[in-house]
Amino acid sequence: MSATLASLRIRNLALVEDLLWEPGPGCVAVTGETGAGKSIILGAIKLLLGERADKSLVRTGADTCTVEGAFSLPDDSVVHRVLDQGGIEPCENGLFIIRRTITTAGSGKQFANGSPCTLATLREVGDLLVDLHGPHDHQSLFSRDQQIFLLDSFAAAGELRSAYVAARKDWMRLVAEKNRLSEDSSALAREADLLDHQVREIEEAGLQTGEEEPLVARQMAASHGQRLAELSAKILALTGDSDDSIHSRLTELARLTREMHRLDPAASALSDSATGIFESVQDFSRTVERYSESLESDPAQLAQIESRLDLLQSLKRKYGTSVEAVIEFGATAGTRLAELRTQEERGAGLDGEIASAADALAQAAKKLTRARTSSAPKLAALVKRHLADLGFARAGFSLALESLAEPGPHGAEQVEFLFAPNPGEPERPLRAIASSGEISRVMLALKTSLAAQDSIPILIFDEIDANVGGEIGAKIGAKMRDLGSSHQVFCITHLPQVASTAATQFVVKKDTSGNRTSTSLEAVVGEDREREIARMLGGTASSALAHARALLAAT
Repeated sequence: MSATLASLRIRNLALVEDLLWEPGPGCVAVTGETGAGKSIILGAIKLLLGERADKSLVRTGADTCTVEGAFSLPDDSVVHRVLDQGGIEPCENGLFIIRRTITTAGSGKQFANGSPCTLATLREVGDLLVDLHGPHDHQSLFSRDQQIFLLDSFAAAGELRSAYVAARKDWMRLVAEKNRLSEDSSALAREADLLDHQVREIEEAGLQTGEEEPLVARQMAASHGQRLAELSAKILALTGDSDDSIHSRLTELARLTREMHRLDPAASALSDSATGIFESVQDFSRTVERYSESLESDPAQLAQIESRLDLLQSLKRKYGTSVEAVIEFGATAGTRLAELRTQEERGAGLDGEIASAADALAQAAKKLTRARTSSAPKLAALVKRHLADLGFARAGFSLALESLAEPGPHGAEQVEFLFAPNPGEPERPLRAIASSGEISRVMLALKTSLAAQDSIPILIFDEIDANVGGEIGAKIGAKMRDLGSSHQVFCITHLPQVASTAATQFVVKKDTSGNRTSTSLEAVVGEDREREIARMLGGTASSALAHARALLAAT
């Protein structure tokens, strides 16, 4: 099952006041008098597909016009992926709903499944859903990229094309990496030299976490070593064994308190306290002695400490506010240096990888070219057969494959669809055809030939039967009917031979009530359809009705 336009609702758009259209599947014909408003229906669909709107479209007397379309999508439709990537709400029950509003103030809004979206999103989705063909439209088949894609589809070369695209992507990635490394080589070399110097300078310093604070303390002590030694000596003299020292006096104090304790046991606390004081002074004296011995009064040691501190300060000025920060900087610089050296090694080894990737790309391109070369004549022959049915009995049609100087995004060649409507004329690119009637029939022949491969599910043909006769018109209608078996086809036509082949037919009518004119769209079946076909034949006489019945019966 392919996607279809399930319904179209139009309110206050030009001559349309309120219209609901449920066209159905297959080939759908839209007919009506000239000027009845068929172009309004087509314009509404274009609005759903992201075409820019003008406030003049709003029906006179209204402030806002609204167009809403509901598309029925199969589960495997690529549209679901586009909606998901755009952050749009998923479809409910397989219905994708687009809604656009336009105001007389010139503003407008558009929604996809209730989510606000951009016109670019609608155009992206529209390109996947609808292909519009009219006398003055540039069809997608005029694009050389689209032409080569269709040739690949006809050739069933999807996997070969994917393999080529992957191989080219890999090759381009390696070439870009090589170019980047080559362009940056001088700058990277300078960076590597600087990092190497920085890493070596920090490593040679042999920094230790937390070493600075003890060094500062040692420096301060060493710088006052002589005075500290003098003070220590005086303290030791006071606590030493001289007659007037604290030690001698405390010795006498201890003797006296022991005498008191001997004479009065209640004085034991005094004796104990005196003994404790004496021992504390002894401990203090020993501590001062050890401190005195630890003093660094050697000038060489002081110079060594100051040199180390000067080194730390120099490194901190360059690389961080603390020793820890310098160590971290060195680690980071080492990591970056290793990366640069890896890049140098990578650059040296890329040439071999690029050569291998180029060979893989060449092989993938060769296989794709072979499939295209084999299928191009077959597709051309099929299109020519359909063109013969459409009045170009001796027309020329071919696919020209032109080799590219270097592999392109779609392969090693590009394709051009060439057409010559008359014998003896040179074939020209399809996009260079001037006649709208010729373009329309070539498009129909191509679409019929590629129906099985055409991924766009909804086709709209806007009066592509212009400037053709009844016999060719019948063949055009037959082609559209055949397309309707795999696509939903809308045919806006003035030709009864085309309209009669459609599965369903709708008539656009313009009615005037009071001072207002409005356009409506009605399905015609049975006798109503016979009368509409007869009108298109030129009248409602019995002969015209009989001819209409014959046309309808023939389909």
